[in-house]
Amino acid sequence: MSPRPAAANPLTLLVVAKQPLPGRVKTRLTPPYTPHEAAALAEAALTDTLHAVLRTPARRRVLVLDGSPGDWLPPGVEIAPQAAGGLDERIAAAFELCDGPAVLVGMDTPQLTPDLLAGVGHDGHDAWFGPAVDGGFWALGLAEPARAGALVRGVEMSTERTGAVQRRRLVEAGLSVAQLPTLRDVDTAADAASVAADCPPGSRFVAVMASFAQAVR
Repeated sequence: MSPRPAAANPLTLLVVAKQPLPGRVKTRLTPPYTPHEAAALAEAALTDTLHAVLRTPARRRVLVLDGSPGDWLPPGVEIAPQAAGGLDERIAAAFELCDGPAVLVGMDTPQLTPDLLAGVGHDGHDAWFGPAVDGGFWALGLAEPARAGALVRGVEMSTERTGAVQRRRLVEAGLSVAQLPTLRDVDTAADAASVAADCPPGSRFVAVMASFAQAVR
């Protein structure tokens, strides 16, 4: 008898992002970058993230977008509009789109690779947490996404304590939490340079950074 094929990965990958428009994204990169350069870096970071998600085994891949998709959107990614409210509300609402294990990432970590998400969704844990250098988090996964409202709503986002508070919520709810590697978000020009050094070969983010450096020369 031939062996049974392995079950498909039940994971849903969520990417929460803003449409990369000048003046609306990566405003802390300005200066030294112009608003158009900051938007180009944001678009490159988002595109790298989406392609990493496409290379990661999953049942669904959903871009939860504030704005409209552009030609940077690769085929194979669903689009869903972001909900209204603060970031905690938008994250909770994104998980409500899922009916199985799900992990959410942002558009600020173009150094993301499929290896960083290995095991997420099918390693026996209840939750997965990826801390960020600035005190936030770059990834949040739940085996039961219906619990996201109670676990995420009310967490103050974009502070140096956000990650610690969010992780504590998971632990206090009795969940077994798998810790993912710590990554740096792209917020400032110094972050951008540091992240570019960690991006995999072929990174669009690195190419855009290099084009700006060449233009200065």
